[in-house]
Parts: sequence; C-alpha cells; structure tokens
Amino acid sequence: MHAEGKGSRRRWRMLAVGMTAQCASCVFLYGLAYLVPVLRADEGMSLTAAGTLVTCPTIGLMATLVLWGAAADRFGERVVMASGMLLAGGAIGLAVSRDGVVWMGTWLAVAGACSASVNAASGRVVLGWFGPEQRGVAMGVRQMAQPLGMVAGALVLPPIGSAHGFRTALLFPMVFCVLAGLAVAFFVADPPREAPAAGADRPASPYGTPVLFRIHAAGALLVIPQFVVVSYSADYLVQEHGWTATSAGRLLAVVQTAAAVSRLVVGAWSDRMGSRLIPMRRLSLANAAAVAALAVAALGQSWPAVVALLVASVATVCWNGVAFTSVAELAGSAWAGRALGIHNTGQNLAAAASPPVFAMVIGGPGYAAAYGICAVIPLAAAALTPVGAERGAGRNAERGKDRGADPGTERGADRPVRARVRPGSPHRADRPTESDPSQARGPAR
Repeated sequence: MHAEGKGSRRRWRMLAVGMTAQCASCVFLYGLAYLVPVLRADEGMSLTAAGTLVTCPTIGLMATLVLWGAAADRFGERVVMASGMLLAGGAIGLAVSRDGVVWMGTWLAVAGACSASVNAASGRVVLGWFGPEQRGVAMGVRQMAQPLGMVAGALVLPPIGSAHGFRTALLFPMVFCVLAGLAVAFFVADPPREAPAAGADRPASPYGTPVLFRIHAAGALLVIPQFVVVSYSADYLVQEHGWTATSAGRLLAVVQTAAAVSRLVVGAWSDRMGSRLIPMRRLSLANAAAVAALAVAALGQSWPAVVALLVASVATVCWNGVAFTSVAELAGSAWAGRALGIHNTGQNLAAAASPPVFAMVIGGPGYAAAYGICAVIPLAAAALTPVGAERGAGRNAERGKDRGADPGTERGADRPVRARVRPGSPHRADRPTESDPSQARGPAR
C-alpha cells in the first residue's frame, strides 16, 4: 500500500493522537509558567519561589525520562504513553486535593514524572511509522505539541487562575491528561518490529562516539534561552510594560501558535535538505541574533521591545524538532527510546535550572542583562552541533550491511537521512510496513 493508502492515513491519525497526548503534558509542564503572576499575587511568593514551584513538574520529568524510554524500547509505545498520562492526571488531582505548597509541589513533581512517558515514547512512534523522507515533518508535528500546549495554557490558565486561584486552574491539565491517556489506549498501535534472527548480536550502543553527546549538549544549551524567554515573557509584559496577565496570555498564545507552525516548517525544510544537523546549526545562529536584538530592545520600554520579545519567542523554539529527529535517527530503533530519554533529560535539566537562576539576574541587573547572557549561549550550541555526523552515519550503515547488520532493526530507522529514493516507488526499503496499524503486533518478546 502506498503512502496515500489507508495505512498511511492511520499513521497520521496516530501521530495526531500522540501529539495531543504530548500537548496535554506540555500544558501541565510548561503552561504553568503563565500562572507566575497569579502565584505572586495570590500566594505572596517572590519571583524566585514562584519560578521554582512551576518547575516542580520538570524536576519529576527529569527523574524518569530514561526509564520511560527503556520501557518503550522493551514493552512498546502504546502501554507506556497511556499508563503514564492516566497516572499524571491522578497525581495532578492529588496536588489540588489539599492546601500547602509542599504538598502541591511534591505531587506536581510526581505528575511530571508520570507525564515523561509520552515525551520518551511518542518519538519512537515517529521513528517506527514514518520513513526518512517524512520524519522531519512528522517529528515537526510531534514537536508542535510544546508550543500548542503553551497556547492552551496561555489562553485557559490565566483567566481561571485570576478568577478562582492557582489550584482550580490545575483542573484543566488534570482532565486533559486523563482524556489524552484514554485516546492513546484506544487509537495508538505500536509500530511493527521484526524479531531478531537466532544468534544475532544485540545492537551496539550508539554512545561509542561523541556524536550523540554533542547533540544532547547543543540541545540543552539551546533550551536555556528558550525557557528564559518563555518562562518570564508574561511577567516581562506585566511588570515592564503594564499589561494584564490575561492580555499578555492572549498575545503569547498567538506567538506560541506561530512557534508551533515554525517547527513544522523547519521539519519540512530538513526533509528537503536531507539533513537535520545543518538546519540545527543555522537556527542556533539565528537564535543568538534574535535574543541579542531582544537584549538591546529591553534597555527601553517601547513597542520595539515587545516586537523583539515576540520574534525571540519563535526563534528560540523552532529548532527543537530537528534535534529530536537527528537523535532518533542516529541512535537507531533499538536505542531510540533511551536516546530520546537522555536527550530530553538534558534539555529538562537546563529548563528546570534556567528560570530560578535567571530570576536572580532579572531581580538584579534586569531583563536586558538576562537576555544578553542568553544571546551568547546559542553560539556555543552552534559550535557543538556535529554537522558531519550524518555523512559518517551513512558510511557506517554501508559497512554494517557488508558485515551483516542486526536484522532486528526496523527498516529505515538506521538509514542515514541523506539516503534518497524516488518518491512513489513501490519498493522503498526505508519505508515502514504500510499494513493496517491496528493489526501491528507489539515488540518481540
């Protein structure tokens, strides 16, 4: 069956369900930043205390990402994503069941730990069901979940929080997580996996070279300006420009929608180029320029500063999908869950540390100084990005074929991005099985 057939439509449908599940996770993980002004007003918290509380879910997430990735490699994507999202919804419910900042922060961390399941496993769905010529777009769709989750958070959470309080606002992500978990359980099928031949060696770790370590490090660095800009954008508009929390949330919802579309565009660009890492390096440099412009504009309080904030909010987000795609492809199907978990862990370590650390800078020298520091960081990420790794992966793949590579590897998962085939060919060795996904078996036991 060709890409236009029933199987392909179901792949895209499953991708949409997986993206929705990750969107629910992101409303909870990152949308809480839009409630920082509410926390400061209602709970009397300092900026540092409020920033620390809203990063509790991210702290929980970091503790379990690699474990969920290993579970997805072993047990399959469907059960991992569904169970994690249902547990996350239950933990959020416990967080709002009692008063107390410690109680709430603890259960927010537990909920973040459970929601890590979808971060680790949904990337495997993309790797398993989509060939290299579509993965950039597919991963771009998957990575749209974060900015779209922020859109939902920006539109819904500040009005609820302003009217009814922080704890009541948490009911929205609680219900969203439960519904997303049920949707995954009913509609997502694990990609087919071929059983390894008797006596075949287990796939070697992709961490024998520094390539993945460099991509992980570059991604973690790029997250710092992203989360500084996003976490304090609402507070910046409220404190520095006199906006209300609701009006700031509405504007930032529009910005995050543009950021979501930018990930899809970048994914399509990477498919067309046949490279993930060249776009990643170029976008790192664009990131540095955009945040530097924001730092200069933030020295004043006029409308150019607001425009620069909006541009930086998109520029600091758009690179993420190509980084995840490169990790999954270079790791290979047998290691993709763990590699994505490690990549996510590094990014979320940076995401958790950045708001509290930069709150001290903002509280001292101010926003312009914080943005100025963030403008330098993407330059280091650009230098770390190993743009030659994809060509090296292609040479290694050919040598692996000559030696008899692991037959249990999913077709296409370890093929270099640059391997091109004629569109529409009925014999595309790099395309995953086009059979009805609902008939797909789980992982070989």
